Amino acid sequence: MSQPLLRILLLGSGGRESALAWKLDQSSLVEKIYVLPGNGGTATSSKDPLSKIANISLSVENDYPYLVSIARHLSINFVIPSTNTHIVNGLESHFREAGIPCFGPTKLAAQIEGSKVFAKDFMRRHHIPTAKYRAFSTYEDAVLHMHSLKKHNNFVIKASGLGSRKGVILPSSKGDALEALQSIMVDKVFGSAGDEVIIEDRLFGYEISLLTFSDGIAFSSLSPAQGIFEKNLGPNKGGIGCYAPCISTPRALLEQIDITILAPTFDGLRCEGIPFAGILCTRLMITCEGPKVLDYKARFGDPETQTLLPLLSRDTDLAEAMRACMDSRLDQVSIQISGYKSSVTVTMASEGYPGPCITGFPITFDERKMRPGLDGTRRFFHAGTQVASDDILRTTGGRVMCVNGTSRTLAEARRIAYAGVGIVEFEGAFWRKDIAGTEEDEGLGRRNSGRSNSSSSSISSSSSSKDTSDSKGSARKDSTSSAVSSADSILLEKL
Repeated sequence: MSQPLLRILLLGSGGRESALAWKLDQSSLVEKIYVLPGNGGTATSSKDPLSKIANISLSVENDYPYLVSIARHLSINFVIPSTNTHIVNGLESHFREAGIPCFGPTKLAAQIEGSKVFAKDFMRRHHIPTAKYRAFSTYEDAVLHMHSLKKHNNFVIKASGLGSRKGVILPSSKGDALEALQSIMVDKVFGSAGDEVIIEDRLFGYEISLLTFSDGIAFSSLSPAQGIFEKNLGPNKGGIGCYAPCISTPRALLEQIDITILAPTFDGLRCEGIPFAGILCTRLMITCEGPKVLDYKARFGDPETQTLLPLLSRDTDLAEAMRACMDSRLDQVSIQISGYKSSVTVTMASEGYPGPCITGFPITFDERKMRPGLDGTRRFFHAGTQVASDDILRTTGGRVMCVNGTSRTLAEARRIAYAGVGIVEFEGAFWRKDIAGTEEDEGLGRRNSGRSNSSSSSISSSSSSKDTSDSKGSARKDSTSSAVSSADSILLEKL
């Protein structure tokens, strides 16, 4: 018997959700995609008569019973949570109890992201390669351990709970380490995420990320993706850009990762009675001793999602793959790469990111800067954007626009993405110039601009929590703004 078409509730408002909505919109199995709360990009998509996407412009936060009531009101039969708090706090169980399938692991399985202590202990139990570590639940014990170390610049301190990458500190001295412990465990700069800490050996090598679908038994990974390194050496600048595939990950290495890391991860969770169904983002350091796990995310990574989904072939149905994960039949689904085998994503951010940002600036697209003759495809995945009450697309967050380019070669995909960056204009915009590049490409892109008084009434201050450096920008309202006018959003009253 054929299954009904999917009416999807996609939770989130970033570039990752824009990419998910874009790919799900291509599926013949999908009838409608409601994005809550969505962004300016998903709002604009809803104006296309052929699009299945619509925004629900509500701020629901963690009111899970209300989310369930919205889903019932809209006859939703498939839910996709994408933020760490929703998944780690057990949103899945609320929809499961309501009889609505939810793409993602149970709260118990999601501990693999929610608690670094759980994840490290789990890896030790199942002999999964990772850095040597000690876990501490009291400040005094952590300090005593710190005093016992002979070197203080070859380890990492991590807050155990959710805290993005802000909770990961690489001290360069004993003083730095003690200060970090004070901030995390006593001052509680990361809140309850710092109730426990991990002190582990620092790993050296190069970092990659893998997005892996799993139904609890079978698993299937997308191409390995790599973040940004200053001169291809320094710390990963998470969230500001990504490229795939990684040139330095041969097939033999990926097979080793499957055997030594991914299979033991999914088998171990199943053996402990908490099978993982959904998608797992595994960050790995490729060391001279082989691949080792840095951490897990129990959800789609960002910006890995914006980089990897465009590589899927048209014959690969994302909705079918996600439904197969929840129906324990992933081995019956084919996930293939398109003819465009390379992908580069450049994230344009607001001035001040990753700290407090000034937002509310108009965003325009200057089509006169389109570069002809590029062999590939370009996409603009909106992140911190919103169509405001004045029908103008404006910035609302730290990471604003993810510009993706795909082509047959990495170099061409990179040219396409950066040419797209030149089209997008908003005040205070900046981006890294070295994504998928070389040492000669290091630095940040800028545009000279001055803040105009005409837009000041819509300007506000916001905070962001991810990583990058520096600034650039300019924006004006022109005829291209009409392409991103009023949002076709759905407003629901309390049910």
